[in-house]
Formats: sequence, structure tokens, C-alpha cells
Amino acid sequence: MQVHASCCAWSGLAVLLRGIPGSGKSDLALRLVDAGFRLVADDRVDLAVERGGVTASAPAALAGLIEVRGLGILDLGSSGAARVGLLADLAPAATIERMPEPATEALLGIKLPVIRIDPTAPSAVARVRAALAVLQGRAASRCGALGDHAAEPAP
Repeated sequence: MQVHASCCAWSGLAVLLRGIPGSGKSDLALRLVDAGFRLVADDRVDLAVERGGVTASAPAALAGLIEVRGLGILDLGSSGAARVGLLADLAPAATIERMPEPATEALLGIKLPVIRIDPTAPSAVARVRAALAVLQGRAASRCGALGDHAAEPAP
């Protein structure tokens, strides 16, 4: 299955960035990469069920490429597939609840957590990283140390 989205991985889990065209998926992906995430795919993401989870990868023609508005297409180098751990729906801040109930969605028959995030917020990268850390069972008290965690090596 192929979806219109961007995807980045950090510490063993990937976040699938979803939103309408022009909502900021590629821009947030670029900021995530700058913060130590690795790019899995930009613009289109291939999804498959593997070993009980959803795996994301880039279509061959787009592997390693990201669109940077105002600069064009940049080649960050191909980084391979990653297991999706989080769905992030991009939305304006005014539409996001302050304290939402946990949400999930079935993707290819696999239930995954969903968050809504304002991609323009200065804290967007930290929020994505914190959400992935919570999924990986890190204590909330470690959220301040998230920036010290090394990014996962490319396969």
C-alpha cells in the first residue's frame, strides 16, 4: 500500500506524518532529520505488514529524496525501511485539544497510536520525539534528556 505522507525514524520506531498537500509534512521531516532522525520517505511512503507490525519504506524512485520548499529536491541518502510506531496527523494548533484522550487507528489491520500535531510549532520535533519515547516505555521524567539520545544508525 502506498500513502501520501512523509516518514522519519528515531531510536527504532518511525512516525508517519500525514496531512493534506502543503500542510508541512516535508518541512517537519526536514526538521526531524536535522534533530537526528533518519528520513525513511518523503511525499509517498510504501507500507507493508511484516512480523506483526507495519513497515514503512520509500518507493525506489524517491529513496533518500526530500523536497525542501525554496531549494528543490535534496538527496539525503537512502536509509532503508523502519517499523511504524506512531501516526501523526498534521493540523493547525487551534484544532488540537490540549489534553486529548489516547487515540488509535488500524493501519493495514495493525492498531497504532495517533497524535495530532501542529507542524509549525517550535516544539513540534520535541513533541514527536516525546511521543515516540513514551511508546518505547521511557519514563516521563526522561523527556528532558530526549535530545541526548543518539539517533538510530541507518541499516
